[in-house]
Amino acid sequence: MRVPLSWLREYVDLPATETGRDVQAKLVSAGLEVETVEHLGADLKGPLVVGQVLTIEELEGFKKPIRFCTVDVGQANGTGEPQEIVCGARNFQVGDKVVVVLPGATLPGGFSISARKTYGRTSHGMICSGDELGMGDDGSHGIIVLPPETEVGKDAIELLELVDEVLDIAVTANRGDCLSIRGVAREAAIGYGLPLRDPALLDVPGPNAFGYPVQVSDPLGCDRFTARTVTGLSPEARSPLWLQRRLQKVGMRPISLAVDVTNYVMMELGQPLHAYDRTLVQGTIGVRRAEEGEQIVTLDGVERKLHAEDLVITDERGPIGLAGVMGGANTEIADHSEAQGTTDVVIEAAHFDAVAIARTARRHKLSSEASRRFERGVDPQAAAAAAQRTVDLLVLLAGGTAEAGVTEVVAPSAPHTISVPADHPDKVAGVTYGRETVVRRLQEVGCDVYGQDELIVTVPSWRPDLQEINDLAEEVIRLEGYENLPSTLPRPPAGRGLTHRQRLHRRAGRALAGAGYVEAPNYPFVSEQVFDQLGLEADDPARRVVRLTNPLNDEEPALRTSLLPGLLGALRRNDGRGSHDLALFETGLVFQPRSEQRVAAVLPVDRRPTDAEIAELDATLPEQPRHVAVVLAGAREQAGWWGKGRPADWADAVEAGRLVAREAGAELVVRGGQYGPWHPGRCAEFVVVVDGAETVVGHAGELHPRVVKAFGLPARTSAMELDLDVLEAVGDDTPQAPAISTFPVATQDVALVVDKFVPHADVETALREGAGELLEGIRLFDVYENEEQLGDGKKSLAYALRFRAGDRTLTVDEASAARDAAVALAGERTGAVLRG
Repeated sequence: MRVPLSWLREYVDLPATETGRDVQAKLVSAGLEVETVEHLGADLKGPLVVGQVLTIEELEGFKKPIRFCTVDVGQANGTGEPQEIVCGARNFQVGDKVVVVLPGATLPGGFSISARKTYGRTSHGMICSGDELGMGDDGSHGIIVLPPETEVGKDAIELLELVDEVLDIAVTANRGDCLSIRGVAREAAIGYGLPLRDPALLDVPGPNAFGYPVQVSDPLGCDRFTARTVTGLSPEARSPLWLQRRLQKVGMRPISLAVDVTNYVMMELGQPLHAYDRTLVQGTIGVRRAEEGEQIVTLDGVERKLHAEDLVITDERGPIGLAGVMGGANTEIADHSEAQGTTDVVIEAAHFDAVAIARTARRHKLSSEASRRFERGVDPQAAAAAAQRTVDLLVLLAGGTAEAGVTEVVAPSAPHTISVPADHPDKVAGVTYGRETVVRRLQEVGCDVYGQDELIVTVPSWRPDLQEINDLAEEVIRLEGYENLPSTLPRPPAGRGLTHRQRLHRRAGRALAGAGYVEAPNYPFVSEQVFDQLGLEADDPARRVVRLTNPLNDEEPALRTSLLPGLLGALRRNDGRGSHDLALFETGLVFQPRSEQRVAAVLPVDRRPTDAEIAELDATLPEQPRHVAVVLAGAREQAGWWGKGRPADWADAVEAGRLVAREAGAELVVRGGQYGPWHPGRCAEFVVVVDGAETVVGHAGELHPRVVKAFGLPARTSAMELDLDVLEAVGDDTPQAPAISTFPVATQDVALVVDKFVPHADVETALREGAGELLEGIRLFDVYENEEQLGDGKKSLAYALRFRAGDRTLTVDEASAARDAAVALAGERTGAVLRG
């Protein structure tokens, strides 16, 4: 909402020294978001005067029409002689009054005016258009032609009100009253402690039987409809300059007198109005819901197919307007430039249901100044005053006659009252305001207040957003000043810190960051086509998604079941921007629908929900386990003087999984696997034991080439994903102090030949169990394959076994016996035999 300071001063006697910045500070303190203060004409300097065109000479021989004019500017040029000016515009003629800028002046934008030779003549100034003066579009797209009665030589800066300050206010959805000069003036009056001259306080005649016939068939959609008729308007009457300038300052384009007056009153009072050409309206004006499939051509020239929920204005022919949104072309007011102008009009000032108007505007993608106001709340009591104000202006400016008939259809309704304890705002703000302050502030916003300890508050008609006691508390707090509220830190109960889940989440993130990974959080929304890109089977549980009823993006309507799509997208974007050596990780929730779908209950707002109600609500939510995932591409170790470096591969992804498992204190079994996006020959499966049964908690390895191509990833991209919640459940992260032995270690190496399909993890498990308690550590240090030496389908796994006793130095025989036991069990379980 753009609010000119000059217009605001008409209703509030602001101190003469107050600038737009000062008013901005007051309004911001009251809770209005004043985004900018625009200084109109700040760099404008005269002389800028009214001139009358005396002669026009058409100059020939140029690519575009050029005219050499003499203009009478009175004594403004110091000589009284006609001013010679070259101009290319064509929308004026001899005798017209125009705006002339003389040499020595400066136009908006710092454009200095001086006498200069152009097109073979010397031009002493300019004949100005609205755009050149920063006025905006007046509809003419050319030179400003002033009314014939304008005095020659008059200062045009004052005449056109070119110097002003305009406050641009971002009005929130609940403050429809501030989409008007009246509403903002009320807030300014409260802020300065000054009286308000309410422009809606007019003498309005009561309804009678002589008004234009109106029938409202849907009182829920339209609870008030006022109709007034003005006849005998002059078709040639144009909007005066002051009215045009006010409309331009608030961001509207002047069109015609009748339309300009309705727009002016809407901006002044906040009540949208519509003017119908009476000669084009046939029979009774009605308000009803549209019939499915009905059509109407709106004022923007678009033919629209109506929905059964649309509220429409009708006559005997059918719809003549979309109620509260836009009028129809079949009753449009004729422009003054047309041969047959409008002389008789019917003024409509109605109050429509906010939800109905909002849905209609969105359904037809047709937002208007009227719909913006009805959506946010319009004062129903202002309809009659707005209609009267419109009638008065039309009679004043166009010489019309107001007919005595007044139509007013009103659905019975009672004012909204709220019972609130006088000390409730004190409790909400934590500040003692006192009853007197509470009552005074509520009365300032227009409430009627009665009572002592328990106040009975009647809400004013222009504040439909005041619905309950906390709304009233907010009014008191904002007018007393949010900046005056004390800053008080909350005092949480002692002994409560992070949960075990939160601590594990943070530890896993710190461990991965320490290993060189960079955290890359992503949005939890995905498209269902991403599962095809990941190569998941049709019956894969990960394809069962939770769909959003109202997604932010229609292309991503589901919640993720894996962290990989977001991470792979982040890796692709970074690689495309030149960062080729990447190691990214994310810890976050994934969403899995429950087998039984429930409808969430509506929780009470007047008390804290019970534990049972909260549990019932939680039961309707999807399962939300926390996962951890990494993706890698490019170099894992950079090349330099220290060495050649090495690329990231599947082993790094597997090690990231082991790293997270160590943080959780979980024993992770790593073995070969095959799943979805991973390469079948380079995929590791992570397994833990839960209640005696093996459970797969994740996978790691190199991605399948088809997945790499589908996502546009670098070659040999690797990834890992783990269920962090399952690791937490099976892990024991109690800190264990390491035992430091004073006795030496005994090392034994073994090379075992096994079939190629035997997993290393199975061999290592058997060696651990067979070696017994003396085994301190085991490490696979070599994998060797050679058909000539080992045989077809065989491989050699070489392990370093470390033995140590806590109370003595082991003998060679003890270490060898432990080694032999380990080899024997490995041979029994996996068929391993000692090599050579």
